Amino acid sequence: MQVKEESVSLQGTGDSVRDMTKMAICVAFCCVTAYISFPLPFTPGMVTALTLALGVTAFVLTPRQTFLVILVYILLGVAGLPVFVGGTAGPGKLFGPTGGFIFAWLVAYPLVSMFKGSDINFRRYALSNILLGVPITYLGGLISMVLVMDVGLWEAMVMAVFPFIPGDIMKALMAAFLGKKVNQTLARWS
Repeated sequence: MQVKEESVSLQGTGDSVRDMTKMAICVAFCCVTAYISFPLPFTPGMVTALTLALGVTAFVLTPRQTFLVILVYILLGVAGLPVFVGGTAGPGKLFGPTGGFIFAWLVAYPLVSMFKGSDINFRRYALSNILLGVPITYLGGLISMVLVMDVGLWEAMVMAVFPFIPGDIMKALMAAFLGKKVNQTLARWS
């Protein structure tokens, strides 16, 4: 006996229960991976697995859904839940030296989702994240460090960009791999 799954849509949103479930899992994934972080001695920025989760989120969801997931994640942190990088929380985090990274994610990863293409394609996923997600995130971090820490552009780049490039490229590739696998699995279940 075969059970037919019907897509139940939430009134007015156009999102199915399945989509909402994927979004909730992505929010949880972001919250958990923010704890997988370690500091570098010469910068207020931390190396974190959160950007891997943001990449996977962008590959699994639509741009609008990606934006909503990141917005919910940020609101949870602002409300005081310790979900920001390193288990931190509070509105002060948004206006500190690394707050620009957080704001940049609202732009970067919906764009990554938009440019990932409609096919499940590792190369396209990786390129969209490396060429859009990583640089836009760095730009946000640079802006906040220059403004909050009152440092020059070069010093901000030493603190917010250069030490993170190799790891962020590796995380972008890993996110593309995981995004491809998750999408292939979801396609089989459809």
